[in-house]
Amino acid sequence: MPFELDETHLFYLFAAVSVVLLVEAIYLLFFSAASYRNRVNRRLQLMHNQPNRENILIQLRRERGLTSGGDFRLPILSINQLILQSGLTIGVWKLAIFVAAGTVIVFIAELTLRGDLIEAALVTAVSVLVLPYLVLRFLRNRRQKKFGEQFPDAIDIIVRSLRAGHPVPIAISMVGRELPDPIGSEFGMVADEVTYGAEMETAMRSLYFRIGQDDLPLFVTAVAIQGSTGGNLSEILSNLSSVIRQRFKMRRKIRALAAEGRFSAILLSGLPIAMFLILKVVAPDFYGKIWHEDVTKIGLAIGGAWMALGNYIMYRLVNFRI
Repeated sequence: MPFELDETHLFYLFAAVSVVLLVEAIYLLFFSAASYRNRVNRRLQLMHNQPNRENILIQLRRERGLTSGGDFRLPILSINQLILQSGLTIGVWKLAIFVAAGTVIVFIAELTLRGDLIEAALVTAVSVLVLPYLVLRFLRNRRQKKFGEQFPDAIDIIVRSLRAGHPVPIAISMVGRELPDPIGSEFGMVADEVTYGAEMETAMRSLYFRIGQDDLPLFVTAVAIQGSTGGNLSEILSNLSSVIRQRFKMRRKIRALAAEGRFSAILLSGLPIAMFLILKVVAPDFYGKIWHEDVTKIGLAIGGAWMALGNYIMYRLVNFRI
């Protein structure tokens, strides 16, 4: 035969496969569940080494830029709320240190490249005021989007728990144990706040201030009304979950229908920049005679502003609230 398999090699092969499967079985049996519980969200990670839930609640608040009592640390409400809703866990003072270090780096780099002190100061001021704000807004939007995707699943868990006979705080704590961040830690903080004396409505409104997601007021209002007047909360939340899922379905349908327009906008916006870079590489002297003229700078500024306005209008046409 052209190919013969030795029985000894076959035995070693099966023995190696058996050892690998045995190790995987032991890992899945003893370590996988525990590691999943520890990694599921930030709050459960802290509970692995710190059994005191009150200390964990205080630590989570301080990581998010709040005081130990849950109040805002900075006097400017909008900035503090933006930091809070962005989900940063480094704290306000570490964020200030990073911004200060970035300020120094931008100033030194601009001064080294351009050699103009006034221009370096202006560029640094704009960078310090604009870039951190844009980064925080990006993080907040991404976190709110992820929270919104998890929210119907969280409501379904609460509905099943209520139908099983559990009270509302227990149902909320189950979300904190079962779902990953950001919704897992946030609902876990709500459960801890209720455990240590806060009213359910107050804890739910604090949740909305920490997240700022559009669907949360409906949930907070439903829980508040049920707590004061009673009612079938499980049926209300079940209908709310269905409405939220339908809204997500509609948003994705609109996004799919507007994909061609978005691609056209990206292509038309990137084509002039790409052609400019290609000409700079292929013919470096093509813009050399007019690059330092004032008319060229004014024309480029007007063209860039007009392009940005067109992109903003197209963005608003395909992005709206439902």
